[in-house]
Amino acid sequence: MFTHILMPTDGTDHSARSITRGIELAKLCGAKVTGIHVMPDYRLAISDEGSFDPGLHGKMDAEARTRAESFLASVSNAAAAAGVPCETVMATNSQPFDAIINTANERGCDLIVMTSRYRKGLAALLMGSEASRVLHRASIPVLIFRALMSADHPDKTSPKPKV
Repeated sequence: MFTHILMPTDGTDHSARSITRGIELAKLCGAKVTGIHVMPDYRLAISDEGSFDPGLHGKMDAEARTRAESFLASVSNAAAAAGVPCETVMATNSQPFDAIINTANERGCDLIVMTSRYRKGLAALLMGSEASRVLHRASIPVLIFRALMSADHPDKTSPKPKV
């Protein structure tokens, strides 16, 4: 069915759950996976001629790379534990959905598995959803796991009893 699954991660618990499910699907299909984390392009946000510390861009980039390595290591470790072949990609783009779609096309992926976060109010209006943007622009299927789960969802842990 699927042979190469792209799995974007932002390091959140929601993203980790979608990666777990994506790896389960990859194992069932005999597919390989590629984990991707898209780092912000800080050069667009910081002017070299502004009043900012000239080394700020380098510091922010280094921190973003460290986080990305950690997020992608969790994808690699989960795939290795399941016996699923895995590659990882670190991308930089001010529009994460563009990097996700471009990577899927460049690497010949035939499915994108990702999570969708629920935002309310002004945040939803201003930020929108990367998952929605990927869903509407990708030329391949996109499987989206919702961040909100019902109480009887298998991934939802039961509350611990109060002592």
